[in-house]
Amino acid sequence: MAKIIILGAGVMGSAMTLPAAHAGNRITLVGTHLDEEIVSSVADTGHHPRLNITLPDAVAACSWTEFGTAMNDGADLLVLGVSSAGVPWAIDRIAESIKSPMPILMITKGLAASDEGIEILPHLLAREIEQRTGLSISVMAVGGPCIAGELAAQRDTSVIVAGHDPDQLAAASRILRAPFYHARPSSDLIGVEICAAFKNFYTLAVGAPVGLLERDGKAPNGALMHNLASSLFSQSLAEMAILVEALGGKIETVLGLAGSGDLYVTCQAGRNGRMGRLLGRGLPYSVAKREHMSSDTVEGAQLALDLCQALKNMMGRGVLPHDRLPLTTAIIDAICHDAPLVLSFDRYHRG
Repeated sequence: MAKIIILGAGVMGSAMTLPAAHAGNRITLVGTHLDEEIVSSVADTGHHPRLNITLPDAVAACSWTEFGTAMNDGADLLVLGVSSAGVPWAIDRIAESIKSPMPILMITKGLAASDEGIEILPHLLAREIEQRTGLSISVMAVGGPCIAGELAAQRDTSVIVAGHDPDQLAAASRILRAPFYHARPSSDLIGVEICAAFKNFYTLAVGAPVGLLERDGKAPNGALMHNLASSLFSQSLAEMAILVEALGGKIETVLGLAGSGDLYVTCQAGRNGRMGRLLGRGLPYSVAKREHMSSDTVEGAQLALDLCQALKNMMGRGVLPHDRLPLTTAIIDAICHDAPLVLSFDRYHRG
């Protein structure tokens, strides 16, 4: 039996309690300052209002104000399940509370702009914790197709657990092992994290044909636009591979669960696809966000806004090949400059 602390009581952090509890562990689910209603419900009745399930009896829910106490008791694994926007807040809480090195597993998806270009969040977290506390922490991450509601329902889910320490990868996989949660280890932490973040970004494009169809209507014979969506999916993978390789990851990661698998499941439904649909209808991003998705966090669009300048700088320095990233450029222009989403097929990869 291991002790696991999960920081972040949103849908994904809470869904992780299912495999963790199945493996016989004790779990402390710590909500952020935005999760008070969820924590109160789970603490009182065990019911998670957003997942609409009762969490396992092994789960004890508490407020973020009790995070320090939970950390003082020690843990075999700290799972970080806050949103990407909440990572700075989480770093502050961890730095305040951590007393000795412990393995950290990030399920948060996102990237950060750095002086060199782009930094993955596990490296950012490890660097910040070491600078503030002097503790050297090896941070792992989970990637791959994992819809929180399906995991919470104990549907079969296959993921990649990535990191630099093989022993920690094996230990984390063992602690979270369940008949419905299938974790495969990978040493390609950079590749997994680039895929995990950019799959949201490229879903904006793959979702656009739905909006184009709404705008233009079905063909006289009832034909839809699956061919277009499929070609955009293929182009997304091609450009994702270019990004992963340029940033130090492995192309084979793009072809597996972390890349094609996660992009596929993200394109099935969700906020990024809905925004892509609005862009496909011809709405400028600012209008689509303000009038249709004002209260939604659209991860792919936020990534574009966060990394727009860094990506342009990297293209300008030749770190990234501008001429081989036409879809990436089109998405950046649509999100960051309110330009129409232009699908330039003559510039796409042949093959």
